[in-house]
Amino acid sequence: MKLLDLVDPKCIIAELASTDRNGAIKELTQCLSAADILPKHDVDKVVKSILSRERSRGTTGFGKGVALPHAKIEGLERAVAAIGRSSKGLDYPSHDSLPVFGVFLVLSPPEPPEIHLKAMELMYKHLLQEKFRKFLRQSTDSEKIFELLREADERAFV
Repeated sequence: MKLLDLVDPKCIIAELASTDRNGAIKELTQCLSAADILPKHDVDKVVKSILSRERSRGTTGFGKGVALPHAKIEGLERAVAAIGRSSKGLDYPSHDSLPVFGVFLVLSPPEPPEIHLKAMELMYKHLLQEKFRKFLRQSTDSEKIFELLREADERAFV
């Protein structure tokens, strides 16, 4: 699995309009819907599911300026992701209490569970890399973020 197997170029937002966690999650979920990856009537249900997971199991803002909200969603055939960047930083609870500049939203089908785990592991592996996070913060448009993902995929398989 590669990053570009998960992320459709139409689901990259180089400058989130939202200023907080809830808004960013809704904005990214709506982006997946606008790209015909998620049915429009599922947007609110998916947002509620992600926010419920955030409240019950803890924040997905793991620190270092990034967050990885996620959920398993009935009806999806494959794992998908949307990426949002905020140059100002989001008010998003995180383990280090610092603002979040990059949000990687991951949705996957409930079965088989390995799909969700592989997608999360892939995203987490890249988000732990300081160089990846730095270039994400410096990417001012969706094409540059897409290129960052492509380069990360190439390096991972060399």
